[in-house]
Amino acid sequence: MHTASLRLNELQYIGSHNSYHAGLGASEAVIWKRVDPATLAMLDYAHPSLTRQLDDGVRQLELDVYGDAKGGRYAHPVIDKLVREAGLPSDPPFADSDVMQRPGFKVMHIQDLDQRSNCQPFIACLADIRAWSQAHPAHLPIFTLVETVLSPARKPYPIVEPEPFDTKALDALDAEIRSVFSRHEYVSPDDVRGQFPTLNAAICKQGWPTLQGARGKVIFLLDQRWVGPAYLQGHPSLRGRVFFTNAVPGTDDAAFTELNDGDAGSIAMLVKQGYLVRTRTDADLKEAARHDTTRRDAMLASGAQLLSTDYPDGEAAATGYVVSFPGHLHARCNPLFVQTSCTSADLSP
Repeated sequence: MHTASLRLNELQYIGSHNSYHAGLGASEAVIWKRVDPATLAMLDYAHPSLTRQLDDGVRQLELDVYGDAKGGRYAHPVIDKLVREAGLPSDPPFADSDVMQRPGFKVMHIQDLDQRSNCQPFIACLADIRAWSQAHPAHLPIFTLVETVLSPARKPYPIVEPEPFDTKALDALDAEIRSVFSRHEYVSPDDVRGQFPTLNAAICKQGWPTLQGARGKVIFLLDQRWVGPAYLQGHPSLRGRVFFTNAVPGTDDAAFTELNDGDAGSIAMLVKQGYLVRTRTDADLKEAARHDTTRRDAMLASGAQLLSTDYPDGEAAATGYVVSFPGHLHARCNPLFVQTSCTSADLSP
């Protein structure tokens, strides 16, 4: 039987970093190796479909989105031209050309140079998540972290400048989510704030919803702190919004925050105060190459609820490095909340 009083922030969940990343085509990799081998070493990974990741127990997904209000902005990536000019074999199409011509947010890592995604466009990624959710109605909450990307141009390539993420663009981002998910299918800031004057007050005095109340739902998180002011415009304390912002602890909209490179002590302090914290257990494929578990183990012990990795369960590195919970469970009881009643029944599916 599930523990009725257990709150969603009193567990830890494993997430995949850049969950959409489908890797590079063979000829694309040759181009990267010639001009920027150091960056190639950080790009040499690929995740399976979002559905497969959710099947394997990932409960935090990360999607990088680029604005494409008119459509076609990213339909002809420069790297295809570089492959042709180098006389290399053409790689398979990176995406459906019709999809790339339509307006709407696109999902990719670096515009023009690293665009392969296991779902495209953004609403298709959302549809994959929703379909899995509907097929598993009692699932643990799925945290969907969305990074609003403004990747700068990379010399010497004439790559397209991304569209700005102003309030209008962020309204459109909310609208795309609402076009896929019904209101009762996700936990919003309004749900958490309740009758409190601010979201932060609700987190500090009442806490997050119960895990039981969040089962079968998705929680949307904004990755980039710089986009918070534009997202808050006209929506104080995130009233009427879909996303929780990556906020500075103590501010009115603060419920979720990131310490991707934070020390375990700082993370633990915030977790104990009631914040939902996302961190990274590894980065740039470096820890996996050395099978160095120091950072991973420190972050597990920190109590951070969202533990992001390039190597979740089912995707171990060649060295054997992987981030998983004992027994391949989809979550574990948070070590900082030992006083709460948390049982094996609370940890799946």
